[in-house]
Amino acid sequence: MEAFDYLIVGAGFAGSILAERLARGSGKRVLLVDRRAHVGGNAYDHYDDAGILVHKYGPHIFHTNSQEVFDYLSRFTPWRQYQHRVLACVDGQLVPIPINLDTINQLYGLNLTSLEMDSFLAARAEKREVIRTSEDVVVSKVGRELYEKFFRGYTRKQWGLDPSELDAQVTARVPTRTNRDARYFTDTFQAMPSRGFTRMFQNMLDHPNISVLLNTDYREIKNLVPHRELIYTGPIDEYFDFEFGKLPYRCLEFKHETHNREFLQPVAVINYPNDYAFTRVTEFKHLTGQEHPKTSIVYEFSRAEGDPYYPIPRAENSELYRKYQALADATEGVHFVGRLATYRYYNMDQVAAQALTVFAQMAGLSRAEAIELEYEPKLTAVTFPLNGNGSHAVPLRKRRRAVATAS
Repeated sequence: MEAFDYLIVGAGFAGSILAERLARGSGKRVLLVDRRAHVGGNAYDHYDDAGILVHKYGPHIFHTNSQEVFDYLSRFTPWRQYQHRVLACVDGQLVPIPINLDTINQLYGLNLTSLEMDSFLAARAEKREVIRTSEDVVVSKVGRELYEKFFRGYTRKQWGLDPSELDAQVTARVPTRTNRDARYFTDTFQAMPSRGFTRMFQNMLDHPNISVLLNTDYREIKNLVPHRELIYTGPIDEYFDFEFGKLPYRCLEFKHETHNREFLQPVAVINYPNDYAFTRVTEFKHLTGQEHPKTSIVYEFSRAEGDPYYPIPRAENSELYRKYQALADATEGVHFVGRLATYRYYNMDQVAAQALTVFAQMAGLSRAEAIELEYEPKLTAVTFPLNGNGSHAVPLRKRRRAVATAS
């Protein structure tokens, strides 16, 4: 059986980036294993039966403030510039979310200015001495009525819990604006891989030192494939056979549909905080820019059971994770990386940054140096004949920089 330097479990952002950097950056031999039938993790996209590029596991929109992360991923894909806008169906109207000046004016039939909106919200805000929960975050900013209209129902559907039962970080991610900025994200870099996420991952993993094994549970082969170290990006509780019990996750179910018309929605995503069982509907052609006479949408339902998607941010869950983290810290030769392995509610760019940081630590370099690292084998002087009279030692091309030795 062929020997590998690293066995990497999971072909999403964390696993694929580490595979690429270890192979191309350090010359390591890597076996990347995933129990799904594809690379890309939850960012996987494909063409449906109608020929429309869709995201199998719900919408993924790339955004980041990190020049390093964006430049690194740009090696594997050209980009389509895209700024995400979301509407919420509230009181029978489609209004911008996050809440902004237009949201308030449209919802209440007003004509407020930015300064007047400040006063409007301040008059409705409920003071909280300490911000502990997601409910505290919202009502302290916009008051009870807007909390009920936009946040409470959506959060209960999405998480299966009332906002008063969730850590503040959940709703703190959604800003409130007093201007007309309708963008969902304000990051410096906002774009979509122009040929899709899957093509980006395929380019990333296109290296002779990387072998990919799909439809495979790593536990079935880990004792059969010689490897020096393991990189694990799956659920950390599963790795330790749920020794302290299961870490709670929120799961998702998707219902895809294709319609015989060019567009159905004015924007890519419409949220449904109060009506219907689904949380949102996504129309993919807005994201991808694809021209096609038909359109594909997906209804998204939050579930208690299924594949793990979102770690549930509650204090008791964080405490349970710390027990698993202690086991992980004591486990030699295994690196735990990614959202599921570190029980964090990360965006794609945050997972990419974490993976690049882990590689930098392995290589003993700064992250900037580790991102630029390109492996070149050790070179020795080679003897060539010189004019048929004796010989002359001619060194081959020098390496640009030192080869990293992962430990």
